[in-house]
Amino acid sequence: MTDRRLIAYGVAAFAAVIVLANTVYQIDQREQALIVRFGDPVRVVERPGLNLKTPFIENVVRFDKRNIALEAEQEEIIAANQERLVVDAFVRYRITDPRQFYRTLRDERTAVDRLTRLVNSSLRQELGRASSEEIVSGGRAALTKRTRDDMIRRAATSNLGVQIVDVRIKRADLPEANQKAVFERMQTARQQQAAELRAIGEQQRREIVATATEEAEKIRGEGDARRSELFAGSFGRDPGFASFYRSMSAYEAALGQGDTTLVLSPDSAFFRYFEKGPTGN
Repeated sequence: MTDRRLIAYGVAAFAAVIVLANTVYQIDQREQALIVRFGDPVRVVERPGLNLKTPFIENVVRFDKRNIALEAEQEEIIAANQERLVVDAFVRYRITDPRQFYRTLRDERTAVDRLTRLVNSSLRQELGRASSEEIVSGGRAALTKRTRDDMIRRAATSNLGVQIVDVRIKRADLPEANQKAVFERMQTARQQQAAELRAIGEQQRREIVATATEEAEKIRGEGDARRSELFAGSFGRDPGFASFYRSMSAYEAALGQGDTTLVLSPDSAFFRYFEKGPTGN
C-alpha cells in the first residue's frame, strides 16, 4: 500500500511539474512574446520576467524587440541609361506588432524573404530612374533616401507588423565588363565640360581686356588732349619754352634708347641747349 502511495505521489508530482512547466514562462528584456491559442494569436506580452499562460492550450512565440539587421542578397539593377549595376543593400527593421507579424509572416525566416523582395523591388524602381553615372559618381544619398521612403511605404501597405528603421545602399558598382566603357564616357563628359568652361573663361577674359583697353585708351586720349591744351597755352605765352620743349622731345626720341650714334657738326643747332641752357641764346 505504501508503494502504491509513493507511486501515486510521484506521478502527481511529475504531472504537477509538467503542468507548471507549461504554465510558467520567462521573457527576457530583449524579447516580446505572443501567446497563441490553437494557432490564433490572442495577446502580446512585453513585461520581462515570469509570466503565466494556460497549460497545453496556449503556446509562447518569442520575437526580438531590438532592431533586426537584414543583409539583402546582391541584386542586378538596370539603370535609366540601360547600364547594368550590381547593388548590395541592407535593411534594419523592428517588429512593432507581433500579432500582425505572426499572421502575415509567422517567423523571422519568412520575414527575411519578404523584406528582401520588397527592398529589391524598391531598389529596381528608384535606381532604375537614375543613370549609372549618377548612381556611381554621386547622388547616392538622395537615391538611398528615396529607396528608404519607398520601402517604408511598401511595408506599411503590406501590413507586415514591422517598422523599417533604415535602408542603406552598401555598394552600387558596374559589372567589370562595363566599368571601363562607362568610366571613359564619364571622363569624356568631364573633359567636354572643362573645355566649355575654359572657352567661357577665355571669352570673358577677352571681353574684360577689351573693355579695359577701351577705357585706358579713352583716359589716355583725354590726358593727351589735356596735355596738348596745356602745352598750347604755355607755347602761346612763352615761345622760348616751346622751342626748348620740342628740342627735349627730339633728344628723347633720338637718344632715349641709349644705342644711337649721331654724327653732327659741333656748332649744330641740335645741341644748342646743351651749351646755352634753356634760353638757347
